[in-house]
Amino acid sequence: MASCLVTGGQGFIGSALTRALLERGERVAVLDLPDPPFEGLEAQGVAAEVELIEGDLIDPGKVAAAIDGRERVFHLGAVTLVGPAAADPIATYRTNVEGTWTLLECLRDSEVQAVVVASSDKAYGPSPELPYREVQPLTPVSPYEGSKAACDEVARSYRAIAGMPVAVTRLANVYGGGDLNFSRLVPELMAAVVSERAPQIRSDGSPHRDFLHISDAVAAYLAIGNLVAGGSGHGEAFNIGTGDPVAVRRVIEVVDNLSGGRLRPTVEQEQGAVGEIDRQFVDSSKVREATGWEARVGLEEGLEEALGWYTERAALCP
Repeated sequence: MASCLVTGGQGFIGSALTRALLERGERVAVLDLPDPPFEGLEAQGVAAEVELIEGDLIDPGKVAAAIDGRERVFHLGAVTLVGPAAADPIATYRTNVEGTWTLLECLRDSEVQAVVVASSDKAYGPSPELPYREVQPLTPVSPYEGSKAACDEVARSYRAIAGMPVAVTRLANVYGGGDLNFSRLVPELMAAVVSERAPQIRSDGSPHRDFLHISDAVAAYLAIGNLVAGGSGHGEAFNIGTGDPVAVRRVIEVVDNLSGGRLRPTVEQEQGAVGEIDRQFVDSSKVREATGWEARVGLEEGLEEALGWYTERAALCP
């Protein structure tokens, strides 16, 4: 049984990862804000099983206390949305970049076995060369992209400057039951079905994304944590995705079919959300070769799971 810390464990991916670690028999602590935007641990039904530490990532005292005795650290705490990041770049850089180096500095002299830091496929920035591969340079053009690219570089540098057993994940667009941020496409579609209203869509449906189911995302984190703890992958980045880009309109069509044709979407912006990259997907062959991980949940199956989750928790849906 390992002692694990998940920063940002109240968030969508962090709370799902926390539940998976608990199911494996690990002891888990979560570091998150005293008043987090979402309470994912409650939604996952595991709040009572977790040691919850309230504090800010840029507070060295709180971070040092949180990491004490931890064998594995999964760093997911961050500003995670493009829009809020653009509205307040300074706060975004402080949380995402300063928060990352604060954590890593506190871990510098620890006995930690594995540190897995969440970057993003957004760190690559817009590129005509697709799918993204780990050898490509990071060329961000927005505050969110820039903050994730910076924390990505900072994290990997700690292998060189401190010999730290650290790796970085660059995940595609994660979806599935448990996402309480209804500004995102899939939760908004699900809430619209459950609440019997028209969903608000921020594009004309043409942007393409690599949609990765939450169960596959969690499995990737666990696999990379094992890889790093086993002595491999230190200082490296790993793309995590399906490699199969899907248009937003296709996601809407699938959810419409699952709902029996009840969706009546309203397009908010014909040209898409400001700051969003039009087409993105990743090559995940590196992590597959290193760990055997691969995405297993198809889009229709994943969206059906999500609809079931939100339907069972209709009170959470706006």
